Amino acid sequence: MGMIWDSVKEITGNVLHLRTKFVTNKRLDGQVVVITGANSGIGRETALQLSLLGAKVIMGCRDPKRAGSAVDYIKANNKNAVLSVIQLDLSSLESVRDFAKKVSQKETNIDILINNAGIAGTPESQTKEGFEMQFGTNHLGHFLLTLLLLPLLKGAPKARVVSVSSGLYKVGKIHFDNINLRDGAYAPMKAYNQSKLANVLFTRELAKRLGPNSTISAYCLHPGAIKTDIVKTDKLYERFLANIVSSLLFLTPHMGAQTSLYCALEDSIENETGFYYENCKKVDLKPIAMDDKTAAKLWELSTELVNLEEHLNLPHVKQQAWEQVQL
Repeated sequence: MGMIWDSVKEITGNVLHLRTKFVTNKRLDGQVVVITGANSGIGRETALQLSLLGAKVIMGCRDPKRAGSAVDYIKANNKNAVLSVIQLDLSSLESVRDFAKKVSQKETNIDILINNAGIAGTPESQTKEGFEMQFGTNHLGHFLLTLLLLPLLKGAPKARVVSVSSGLYKVGKIHFDNINLRDGAYAPMKAYNQSKLANVLFTRELAKRLGPNSTISAYCLHPGAIKTDIVKTDKLYERFLANIVSSLLFLTPHMGAQTSLYCALEDSIENETGFYYENCKKVDLKPIAMDDKTAAKLWELSTELVNLEEHLNLPHVKQQAWEQVQL
């Protein structure tokens, strides 16, 4: 019932235009921002808004054609936008590594990393390396990318890692006994919810392992129910129905980007890390997302699955140190 009530409140807020719009006078001139999935939806809108503040925006996009259209859109709304596009397919760990290498060749530091890209509701399929598509794309791809880019994030005076999750983490579960949901265990939303819970657990564990003295802060968020093309289906009637419903009840990408912008820019949360945000404010997590043993187990499993180089891994931190981070 709790999840249903949360959904009713959210949709009501959307329809009645009760969502918070983030406003800032901050300038990002000279700062470097990396955004995944910046070719459409809230990723594109986030890229536009950060470019208007003067940031140099690196757009990680899977489809070069759609990326070109996104650049045209941003340039039409901000002729002074400083943009670069680097191909990135988060369902391919090889592509993730290639993207990180190219960014490292271009930049000496990153000020903000926004792990925005995501897929939902896909038919059962696998990533290039054979992982369940939603878990592999939404979690493993961003897990590897973040750790590959940590040296550049550490190069900035203060850096932020912002990961777009979903309120559906609340009904998620990490299926350690069958992480790829094979042998008939797959269901589209079951896989999506697992991946979104993984985003939250990753954020908390990243903050924990970076420690209280880190110059990098980590945030995760629920952007709201947004009209985007995240739902991938080849059935015309499903797409038609999704478009009708989303037009009536869901947020525009502009409003959906507000909490991402809040987590990336808000001064008052500069020293917070490992927390979760909705509608431009910090909210308490459900117990399922605060299980530190599960978070640590997921981290270790993820390092194995992506074959993470030992020097890029972050050591496990004892509970007392984690409590210091969360103060």
